[in-house]
Amino acid sequence: MTTPAAPRPVLNTSLGDFPLSECRLTIGETALSVLHTRAVITLEEETQFLHHTENRAPYGVVLWPAAIALAHEIAARATEFRGRTVLELGAGTGLPGLVAASLGATVTQTDRSEVILHVCQMNGERNRARISYRVADWTEWTDTARYDWIIGSDILYADTLHAELRHIFETNLAANGRVLLSDPFRTPSVPFLEGLEASGWRASHSRWSLGEGCDARAVAVYDLAPPPR
Repeated sequence: MTTPAAPRPVLNTSLGDFPLSECRLTIGETALSVLHTRAVITLEEETQFLHHTENRAPYGVVLWPAAIALAHEIAARATEFRGRTVLELGAGTGLPGLVAASLGATVTQTDRSEVILHVCQMNGERNRARISYRVADWTEWTDTARYDWIIGSDILYADTLHAELRHIFETNLAANGRVLLSDPFRTPSVPFLEGLEASGWRASHSRWSLGEGCDARAVAVYDLAPPPR
């Protein structure tokens, strides 16, 4: 007798109810299970998602390529995260923070949406991760703690929020701390990064490719170090 499959969990929002799918992936040496409403990897998939406005799931519960790239980058830097404090901005499904926590980092994940942070916390619990969660809006930022790492995936898309992001970097980065941001080469990210470099920040980047063949998506991961204090 075949055992019936367990029903998929459903995310209830004011925009509608969205079934959650599970993505199993191995990042570094860590096997993870991540709930999401949809995986959007290629540029074509992103275009279809953005143009489908009817009953579209919130952006934050989608699994984006920048989150996957940042997770791999963190895994590749395991010794740099072990025992460190990490603040994740716009955590969404929480994949990068999950990897950092699995490496022994003390992680705080934030998002401005309670609904999205609920999924983020579900993912933390299903992976037995010890993570702190906090609803936080960049425009009304109150956190004064300092962190060894501030991380974020695909958070530079809105230039109207660049000033707030820079304020967070300058306020919450510990001495000798660094910022690690992944971005799929979106146009608004360029002037933001150039502005940081003009102010004395040091920037380097690695490049990841998600997907296969001509549909592969390029993602940059920027390592940002502030000017000496």
